[in-house]
Amino acid sequence: MPTLHARFAADLDAVLDVLVQEGALPGGLERRAITVEPPRDAAHGDLATNAAMVLAKPAGTNPRALAALIAPRLQAFDHVVSVDVAGPGFLNVRLTEATWADELATILAEGSDYGRAELGQGATVNVEYVSANPTGPMHMGHCRGAVVGDALAGLLEYAGYTVIREYYVNDAGAQVQTLARSAWLRYKEALGETITIPEGLYPGDYLVPVGQALAADFGDQYARAPESEWLDLFREKTVALMMDRIRDDLALLGIRHEVFASEAAVQKTGRVDAAFDRLRREGLIYEGMLEPPKGELPDDWEPTEMTLFRSTQFGDDQDRPVRKSDGGLTYFGTDLAYHVQKAEKADQMIDIWGADHAGTVKRIQAAVQALTAKPFDVKLVQMVRLLRGGEPVKMSKRSGSFVTLADVVQEVGKDVVRFTMLTRRADAQMDFDFAKVVEASKDNPVFYVQYAHARIASLHRRAVEAGIVLPEADLGLLDGAELELVKLAAQFPRIIEAAASAHEPHRIAFYLYDLAAAFHALWNQGNDDPARRFLLADNPARTAARLALADGIGQVVKNGLGVMGVAAATEM
Repeated sequence: MPTLHARFAADLDAVLDVLVQEGALPGGLERRAITVEPPRDAAHGDLATNAAMVLAKPAGTNPRALAALIAPRLQAFDHVVSVDVAGPGFLNVRLTEATWADELATILAEGSDYGRAELGQGATVNVEYVSANPTGPMHMGHCRGAVVGDALAGLLEYAGYTVIREYYVNDAGAQVQTLARSAWLRYKEALGETITIPEGLYPGDYLVPVGQALAADFGDQYARAPESEWLDLFREKTVALMMDRIRDDLALLGIRHEVFASEAAVQKTGRVDAAFDRLRREGLIYEGMLEPPKGELPDDWEPTEMTLFRSTQFGDDQDRPVRKSDGGLTYFGTDLAYHVQKAEKADQMIDIWGADHAGTVKRIQAAVQALTAKPFDVKLVQMVRLLRGGEPVKMSKRSGSFVTLADVVQEVGKDVVRFTMLTRRADAQMDFDFAKVVEASKDNPVFYVQYAHARIASLHRRAVEAGIVLPEADLGLLDGAELELVKLAAQFPRIIEAAASAHEPHRIAFYLYDLAAAFHALWNQGNDDPARRFLLADNPARTAARLALADGIGQVVKNGLGVMGVAAATEM
């Protein structure tokens, strides 16, 4: 069913069509910039539109004069109480109370589908997120990008897209060779040898079970063998074991990817050469030399010829190598081919990257656009600072040099972690304070939203305990203050579409906090005035109406939390 805002937009379109038929407006005017949304100040009405502002200039008229033509025609609709012309030509609209009661009925009828959109129309979006190097367990440096990516995937599905959740496994290059050498030492340790881990290898105890698994598979076959005999085998086995652990860690957050793409496999497919050939034909890659570093030259610097991408054409400060002088691929070079591979099965692509990759965004977007001509967005995620009561958290000796994601989830819970990671814009710095995220206060958004749902979930149980026999709800008994809450709930479908269009799942968390705050405010009125309570033993009809209101708000909260991958609490 079209949203309330969409239905009013259709009414507005019908009015504009009439004005065209009457000759008051020329035909063929572009209407895509017209908006229908709640006004910034709720005192101005229920809806506002900029239609007169958008159409006046191309129509050769004054915005207020055009607004004066639109207003009476809008007010003629039965569900419209008044239409006022404001400022330079905005139209502020008030709807009948029955309209909002009907919207509450829609929320209750649609249930878990309320807010679902058809924005995507089934288009396939590849969302690649996490993609942590398989050289260690998941830590809190990975957590925020994991949650943002997974919540964005859920949001896009709710908005009508088909989503591919993808993880890019960096299983080629020097880092996984180092991983294999580190695992070989743990393998020897599992065979009973005393080992010393030299600087440059991975020292964390997380490789102990990997060494034990390798010892179980191979016995002492490779304990004295030259590196050439075991390096590739141990690399493959260790990466596979580490990816199993990473999957387990992500599962603690409720995250499961459909696709795990291998960097090594991309390099073997021939896609890299095909991508380079195409870019070369378009004049975007060439053989050349990088400019010398600015400032004092290093003693060992000498110009060498490499294969370069013309990233300066797209705002970069210098062209970037896709092949090194020895013919080996740069990470950027492989990345180009990998995105071509993703584009084969997707209509658009979104990557979730750490903010430390900000400098590479323009060049990869330019190259992907040249190779695929498909929409491609990169969302940057800032790091999280871990605190405990305001003090920095000490790192985990067991893990090497970081706090593991598993440790955090086990301490505060999946839902707390997921919600907290979405309480700020992804590109804004974030503090995660173990004490604050479990605090039972209004200042803790996780608690405040969950508490709203738990309060609502308790109402029917308390009504039974009080012996209140509920009749069928008459939503016409809801008063203006109660319908204000419905007006806020009715914004949920708009929030879904706006957040999905902007690729910003944090907007759902912001909205849910506002909705929870409005619900708590209405609830708390009953502390001062018993007649404002949701449960009235001497007035079952009004109680039924208020419980229907609470159920509708609870449904929207539950739907929003579901999009974020967070379960709705029923008691706290």
